[in-house]
Amino acid sequence: MAQIAVMLPIELLVHAAVVETHLPYLAKVLLLTVTATVLVIWVAEPSAARVLRSWLHAPALRHRRRLHTAPALWRARTVLRDQPGSLQKITQSLARLDTNILSIHVHPMDGTVLDEFVLSAPGRLGEAELLKALDDGGGRESHVWPTTTLAMADGQTRALSIAARIAGNPDELPLAVAELLSARVVPSVPEGSAEEPAAGVGPSGTLLKIPTAWRGPLVFSRPDEPFTPAESARAHRLAELAEILAHRPAPSPKAP
Repeated sequence: MAQIAVMLPIELLVHAAVVETHLPYLAKVLLLTVTATVLVIWVAEPSAARVLRSWLHAPALRHRRRLHTAPALWRARTVLRDQPGSLQKITQSLARLDTNILSIHVHPMDGTVLDEFVLSAPGRLGEAELLKALDDGGGRESHVWPTTTLAMADGQTRALSIAARIAGNPDELPLAVAELLSARVVPSVPEGSAEEPAAGVGPSGTLLKIPTAWRGPLVFSRPDEPFTPAESARAHRLAELAEILAHRPAPSPKAP
């Protein structure tokens, strides 16, 4: 209806102006076609669309505004000094961006702490803004990743469920650790070879190596999210559990 309201007056004016001329009939038709097309398509309609944009596209614009303001979940890691006030400073920096901390885990390190957050941030914020907020709050070696509500799952319950899975079958250790850490298993290579991966744990370590006596070393990779010391400890405890169960003697059959 808006397009018709814009086009109709132009069409009438052009027709009235051309009809009064003394041009041949075919020339009038050609002039009407070209003039009306140029005025409507390239001049009037775009201008009217810009003027009526807020009314014509109101539902889509409201939906876009809701998407921009809807909260998004992020996982964040940053290294802070192990001293009073460090956490308060970084929470204040995040609060200035209307970002809410949903959960926090603190991993002690040598003279510092690695803080891991689950953040709820406005949808308009991106990775760069969150990294700047972490750095402004005193963080170092900061990383952020988009995440889902699964990041809010109870980690202790998940770890106990995976431990029960290993108790039922110790050979499930590689897949169970990979599931616990959201990592992938790196194919094993002979120890000491040039291709053997070097394990690293910490803010920049993306490989985790777990020694086992009956399977050899297990290596896990997570390039987009470095392993923390706490995650390394959990994986080693699961390996110990699997090793104890693998070497436990089978129960003797009961006498009739």
